[in-house]
Amino acid sequence: MRLAILVRRRSTARVSCGSGCDATPATSPGIPAPRTRPSRSRPAGILSYGGCIFAEDPSIAVPAARIVWRAEIDPETLLVDAPSVGADSADRVDAELLRKYLFLVQDPGGVGHGVLSDGVHRIRFDVMQGTLCSDEAVTLRCSIYGTHSAEPKLRPLARLLDLCRRGCFAPTLFPREPKSARWIALLRVHDALAAGASGRDIAAELYGAQHLAASAGAGADSLRSRVRRLVREARAMARGGYRTLLHDRYRVGRARRR
Repeated sequence: MRLAILVRRRSTARVSCGSGCDATPATSPGIPAPRTRPSRSRPAGILSYGGCIFAEDPSIAVPAARIVWRAEIDPETLLVDAPSVGADSADRVDAELLRKYLFLVQDPGGVGHGVLSDGVHRIRFDVMQGTLCSDEAVTLRCSIYGTHSAEPKLRPLARLLDLCRRGCFAPTLFPREPKSARWIALLRVHDALAAGASGRDIAAELYGAQHLAASAGAGADSLRSRVRRLVREARAMARGGYRTLLHDRYRVGRARRR
């Protein structure tokens, strides 16, 4: 399946198209230069970045952060080619739109890894051939294949088409993750453990001191069991379990439909 989208690129800012994994990330023309921090200069091995092509500084607030997960980790990653093309096609996308949302890094092999994001919504893609760091017009040819691998890419493809038509992200195409509350709880538990909190401290923080004080007998045992499960899950997640979260969504979805 091929989708051709014409993009007219105009340079309004200096672009670095070097290795985005071990130096300042390459961005598309017109994108403001990314924040420079020492943590971005270290080599980006698979393990050192925990599954990321580009790992953001954890001190950066979520709306401003841009984490670029590897395609093996994020099954929604679109694979695109970006060959140069004439600028007279009706499929042309306004460059101002992409400059508003695009963040792109380039690895030593020349593959561009990027996201279109407003800080809340995101579309992840890899540029396998061609470049977006150019003043020329290009087409984005999205490759989707396989009966299993294609399914996770249909939703980001619909989001990309809608973004190109509307010029903004449609919240209705980004449904709330049903497990998000659980994942946030696991993050809180992990942080609490790292700070030396006890199981009782964690229970009081998550469920409230009054609920903890009111629990007695079987209720206390139930609460302790809940906290212990959270502690086990948080530790497993920190050991690398987080890398399976994006794939797990589709395995669960397929199982429910059977």
